[in-house]
Amino acid sequence: MVTLHNDFLTVTVAEHGAEITSIRDHHTNQEYIWQADPSIWKRHAPVLFPIVGALKDDTYTYQGQTYHMTQHGFARDREFTVSAQSATQVDFLLTDDAESRALFPFAFRFGLRVKLENNTVTVTYHVENPAEDAPLLFSVGGHPGFNIPLTEDTTYTDYYMAFAPRKSRVQIPLLAGAGIDYQNRTLAATDTNLQLSHDYFKHDAVIFELNGKSTFAIRSDKTTRGVELTVDDAPFMGVWSPYPTTGEFVCIEPWWGIADTVDASGRLEDKLGINTLAPGEVFDHHYTITIH
Repeated sequence: MVTLHNDFLTVTVAEHGAEITSIRDHHTNQEYIWQADPSIWKRHAPVLFPIVGALKDDTYTYQGQTYHMTQHGFARDREFTVSAQSATQVDFLLTDDAESRALFPFAFRFGLRVKLENNTVTVTYHVENPAEDAPLLFSVGGHPGFNIPLTEDTTYTDYYMAFAPRKSRVQIPLLAGAGIDYQNRTLAATDTNLQLSHDYFKHDAVIFELNGKSTFAIRSDKTTRGVELTVDDAPFMGVWSPYPTTGEFVCIEPWWGIADTVDASGRLEDKLGINTLAPGEVFDHHYTITIH
């Protein structure tokens, strides 16, 4: 376990999955990250790589070969190497090996940086294609779970999600067990606050298309405590909390990729939201978590 510390926050990150396991405010002692109750959801803030979401039948094909990979990929269950560390920053690295190539036939170097500055945590994904003559096809994303309520005298439904900029966004239907119904996108009222309730998630994750910088914030009129997640350029954002088994948390998930559509061909080359790196190319993108 790696611990980062400054005058505002203490952040812990596990080598297993390069997963943030805690963000704690020094002044209030408030824990902002879900503490992984295994009876509800056993994770804190898993890293999604080399896919985001689920594949149809948990399979895909590439260059005529069929591969099996479960939801969100394998990185969240692998041991990362710490490649650099200071009091306020840690760099992790995961590279391909025989185990990964049985699921995902690509060479890759997947770096993840967690940086603490004042009351903000920045998570950066750095993906390199080290191959000399083959592309790298992948998706990547975050899945941090944030505790609510954030005070003893408030409840889950005292909180709402606020969006910036305040404008309508396209919402993408997710049919549980079937995939993304991309052809039936609708317009969501993200130009106003969204009251949080467990029933809001009865159809699984709520997914939005993003167009430029976006901030999704968890707030309440009954407390100044809250959290916001900002991303400059992710094409998708998922919002999720478990249902019908419920937990006192909400995940805000920036995605550079998305689950298979209901009509997916299964070919990785055709997958909605897939990223492609030519030999030697790199991918660098980040999101920030700001604690109040």
